[in-house]
Amino acid sequence: MDKLGIGTLLLRLVLGISFFVHGLVKFQGGIENTVGWFDSIGILGFFAYAVATLELVGGLALILGIGTRVVSAFFVVLMVGAIIKVKFAIGFLGTPEMAGYELDLAFLVIALFLVINGSKFLSIDEAFFK
Repeated sequence: MDKLGIGTLLLRLVLGISFFVHGLVKFQGGIENTVGWFDSIGILGFFAYAVATLELVGGLALILGIGTRVVSAFFVVLMVGAIIKVKFAIGFLGTPEMAGYELDLAFLVIALFLVINGSKFLSIDEAFFK
């Protein structure tokens, strides 16, 4: 057990749990609300389903350690899109009505770290693909 492996595991788990919860909330709160919001900012409502599914399934995959690099790459793309399309104009810290892009940037960097380094410690990938 090395420090880098444990640190990477912690990053993978935190990112996975965070995205899983974000996806779950989108479905529990009524995905139609998210579809409507996507439409209101000029993104096809269909993408709300894709984003929520990616967050839910991808988050679970990260928690379990399945396809960490691939899932994290999708999260990098998702966070770049969120920052550019939604959050950048609001600023780093945001406004009283909406959060800025500070959390999105942190998620992006964690996901990029996982794309570069992977995360094999306590992962299903490691158990099956040594």
